[in-house]
Amino acid sequence: MRFFSRVLVTIIAGFALVIAGCGDDGDPGPEVGADPEQPTIVVTTNILGDVVENLVGSGFNVVTIMPVGAAPHDFPASAQQVAEIGEADVLIANGAGFEEGLVDVIEAAEGDGVPVFEAISAVETIELGPDGHDHADEEDHTDEGEHADEGIDPHFFTDPARMALVADSIAEFLMANIDGIDSDAMNVSADGYVDQLEALDAALVETLDVIDEEHRVLVTNHEVFGYFADRYDFEVVGTVIPTGTTVDGVSAQELAELAELIEHEGVPAIFADTSSSDELARTLADEVGDIEVVELFSESLGSDDSDGATYIDMVRSNAQHIVDALAG
Repeated sequence: MRFFSRVLVTIIAGFALVIAGCGDDGDPGPEVGADPEQPTIVVTTNILGDVVENLVGSGFNVVTIMPVGAAPHDFPASAQQVAEIGEADVLIANGAGFEEGLVDVIEAAEGDGVPVFEAISAVETIELGPDGHDHADEEDHTDEGEHADEGIDPHFFTDPARMALVADSIAEFLMANIDGIDSDAMNVSADGYVDQLEALDAALVETLDVIDEEHRVLVTNHEVFGYFADRYDFEVVGTVIPTGTTVDGVSAQELAELAELIEHEGVPAIFADTSSSDELARTLADEVGDIEVVELFSESLGSDDSDGATYIDMVRSNAQHIVDALAG
């Protein structure tokens, strides 16, 4: 393991530079064809942006702040995006400290009177860490900083059943906070999309059923698939970055211990993030040997020509990749 440790020290020393350079954090520019007569819904993440667009149809301007490929934990808003957030009719955020670089901007907008909906408030949450399947109290959903301090896992969106609850709550929030909204049309649109999410959840249960209980173990790049594991009876036995954010560091000792755990458990794959660097995961795989690194869409949608172009596509694609890696 001595060579492994030397390699890890080198990589860890530059890891902050690696993650700072990954993802497309550029300003996507002004919305093309926005109708000034229509209400503007600003959404922080592209995952929630896709959900909102499916909920509301064409009667709204939906502005998504984070472009495809952005690393959401450290995404910095441009001056234009800060202005868009502050001028929104409503703002929809993930919550639980997920948008670490936008917390101040979100709080400022809310202080200026912009109605804010935190998606995490609609679901039963779990805690980050080794006891992540312990469910948190549902009443503690109001403050992002408070969530981060309490260790609530913000990645609810890896579970489409929870996303169905979020979608329904977003529709209710929009009807309560946007004047003149057509509630009947919104209910029809929302019900149709929620039905799709519930069907997706049922399809995942069937898809994942081919993986027996013994092989329902995950090693991931960071703590991002806790809700997926909670919903579909998997166990996250280890993470390359042992926190819920990609901006934290990791020691050579922690990775060496994870390598030993992987060898002991006979884990066949490490699941990396498409929106974050997989260099540490691949170094770990090289050390362990005979293990695959599989990229999943974890915190960002994929490009239009990928199998993760929409929320439904990304969830379905991730499930199939997990099956291919663990059921073989």
